[in-house]
Amino acid sequence: MMPGSAQGFDVAVIGGGLHGLTAALSLARAGRSVVIIERNWIGRHASSATAAGVRTLGRDIAEVPISLESMDMWHRISRIVGDDCGFVSHGQFKVAEFDSHMPALEERQAKMRSLGYDHEQMIDAAELRRLVPSLSPHCVGALVAHKDGAADPHRTIAAFRSACERVGVTIVEGCGVEAVERAGADWLLRCGSRSFRAPAVINTAGAWAARVAALFGEVIELGVRASMMMATERLAPFLGPVVSVVGRALSFKQSDQGTLVIGGGLQGAADIDRQRSSVNFVELAKGARASSDLFPIVRGVRIARCWTGIEAQTRDHLPVIGASPEKPGLFHSFGYSGHGFQLVPVLGEIMRDLVLDQKTNRSIAAFAPTRLMQGKHAA
Repeated sequence: MMPGSAQGFDVAVIGGGLHGLTAALSLARAGRSVVIIERNWIGRHASSATAAGVRTLGRDIAEVPISLESMDMWHRISRIVGDDCGFVSHGQFKVAEFDSHMPALEERQAKMRSLGYDHEQMIDAAELRRLVPSLSPHCVGALVAHKDGAADPHRTIAAFRSACERVGVTIVEGCGVEAVERAGADWLLRCGSRSFRAPAVINTAGAWAARVAALFGEVIELGVRASMMMATERLAPFLGPVVSVVGRALSFKQSDQGTLVIGGGLQGAADIDRQRSSVNFVELAKGARASSDLFPIVRGVRIARCWTGIEAQTRDHLPVIGASPEKPGLFHSFGYSGHGFQLVPVLGEIMRDLVLDQKTNRSIAAFAPTRLMQGKHAA
């Protein structure tokens, strides 16, 4: 492969999900020429299968600073990408069904307060009943983040894609990176009959990110997950916030169209070689049971469809964000382990900073790739 035959860019982004789009958008707005190289089509896997929760509630302490910054960005998302992405902010609630569940929530709030954060607040049974009257009366309280909410994943993908196209990002679909080599200060990426050249490459390949890293000679430990979702027939509006519950895998919300969208991390099966995932209906039934226990109004409601997607999962459930320790010009942004949607806006700026300045003012030390790498760099 001759260097002259490759299309040249300042930055090549491998993976066209939301984290690839946001990185490309921020870099293009900084004046860089950017190409997104996507094996399938934009948003094919995790980005289009997500429940699209926009959540600061219950975040790992390491994620809280960037999550809070990203939440501020969500509240002005129209100014960032030209569309509101279907974002609504009716809060997210972590419900305690029983008195025995309350201490864990109270300890969480106390921990957050001790660190200077006040976005999570405890409410009692009376306030919970006032805010969520459809909830079963046996529930005794909740931890609440009032600025949280949810968005529409497909509108979000379309908005970020359109914003990228408006600032000149080149998007190449149906083109999987098969081989990588070094040419002076540049990386050469081969995708079948096409090739691309750039001094900086961002790996946002999701569940396939470890395989992409391996093309560059890096070994990064990475697992996969296949979180399941279901949606019901349309119902009259009865719920604004997103509701989860202590001790159960449940995320429960009602869309603007009236459908209930139910998730919470129950797992199906993923096959990354075939790029397919499948629903485990025995597991999925746990979500239906939890839904009807918490919201008696939905007993007997028909499920219209269910699905699952493929996403990356790290052993500590924290993302991989940062520069390669030994491959100049290679940067990683993957491994969001089922909670990366809310972080999308701020990650664009973080990746821009890393590529252009080799550093960022945001707190990302906990997400260093080295912690999951074998050999001398392993943490």
